[in-house]
Amino acid sequence: MPLPVTLIFDIGKTNKKVLLFDKQYQLVHEQSKQLEEIKDEDGFPCEDVGALTAWVKETFQKIQNDHLFEITAVNVSAYGASFVHLNYNKQFFLPLYNYLKPYDEELRKQFYDTYGGEENVAKETASPVLGHLNSGMQLYWLKHKRPEQYVNIGYSLHLPQYIAFVLCGALYSDITSIGCHTNLWSFKLHNYHEWVYGEGINKKFAPIISCTEIAGNIGNNIPVGCGLHDSSAALIPYFNSFDEPFVLLSTGTWSISINPFNHTTLTTNELRQDCLSFLSYRGDAVKAARLFAGYEHEQQVKRIAAHYNTSPDYYKTMVYDASLCNKLHWVGPEEVDSKTAMIAQSFFGRRNLQDFETFEEAYHQLIFDIIKQQVQSTKLVINGRPVRKIFVDGGFSKNEVYMNLLASAFPHIEVYSATVAQASALGAAIAIRKGCNDNELPDNLITVKRYQPSFDIVL
Repeated sequence: MPLPVTLIFDIGKTNKKVLLFDKQYQLVHEQSKQLEEIKDEDGFPCEDVGALTAWVKETFQKIQNDHLFEITAVNVSAYGASFVHLNYNKQFFLPLYNYLKPYDEELRKQFYDTYGGEENVAKETASPVLGHLNSGMQLYWLKHKRPEQYVNIGYSLHLPQYIAFVLCGALYSDITSIGCHTNLWSFKLHNYHEWVYGEGINKKFAPIISCTEIAGNIGNNIPVGCGLHDSSAALIPYFNSFDEPFVLLSTGTWSISINPFNHTTLTTNELRQDCLSFLSYRGDAVKAARLFAGYEHEQQVKRIAAHYNTSPDYYKTMVYDASLCNKLHWVGPEEVDSKTAMIAQSFFGRRNLQDFETFEEAYHQLIFDIIKQQVQSTKLVINGRPVRKIFVDGGFSKNEVYMNLLASAFPHIEVYSATVAQASALGAAIAIRKGCNDNELPDNLITVKRYQPSFDIVL
């Protein structure tokens, strides 16, 4: 008998994955593909929509033909800030413009001058001014700079919804894609922002559907979800595993503090410190704050390793040494203004490595300096809200020095490392469970380990 599975396409900028989950939401199959980028008409690298479309179709067909599996449902999680534009024949015809593409400065000024200024629009849409990373600004750019192409757009679909369309032909928009730093959504009005209607861009959007609903079917019997933004999808396993208020600290190149229980409107001060809000799969505002900690860690570890003539990977073999905390330098050579701390490097980049006797001592100092920033960043999303737990996933969750110092920095909050197998894909599978899986969610979706405070840190 073939194994019943939910098939998830998890589309990252680098890796395109297909994952299969059984009825107990255990991962039973995974494969990954990297696709070569192409260039848009300006010579800027971008996703190859044709190659991606072909891979999705071929991969689905291959698994459908595999006698080991029976596909019972399909859904998609994918990166945001990326539109696929369909013509009136429902065929893609424009590049999937890269959100890193530089934005026309005159056009940016024209937009914000027209619609009330950067600060007002950013507060109303919970979207810091990020150029093409505000995906709505891509359509504004097309309308004003490429009008001959804009008029031929029948539908603009965010990437998750485009993949769902490829699979089942359904045309829908999804709140998790619309509501994540797009400049499109008014968090006050719970509707598209007035500028979207003022420009008529709303006419390019498909109807909004809940991401817990089935968008369409493949054939007569395989339901397909409409897809989710991967950041929102990754929260779903936590929503379904924990009831008490928590903060998720998702670590990688960026360390992103996410508080699903803080629905307050963004303040100007928070926006200036790299905060934003996005919409969860339930439609609630979720406050998040970013810190470029993973990137800084990577660069400073290279610097430390070169100074002590060791491998850059040496830190991975280290254990946390509480005694080294007594040697920590609490103040940096130049105190960073707390209002810009989240978008600047920590103190460590300006420290003299001659002040430390060993690699271990220098590394503990690096992590301590990063933690000082992390505390400020995470407190922005806590902001007086009762939070019982902090869960850390990603790279730093496996770092004993980081986890111990973080626990010491939040002595009144339980701090855990968390491990979830493919969180965004798993979240996409859970999102459509009512339409395809009657089984109760298991208790072991997330593996956690608690860290106790071991050093008295007052920040």
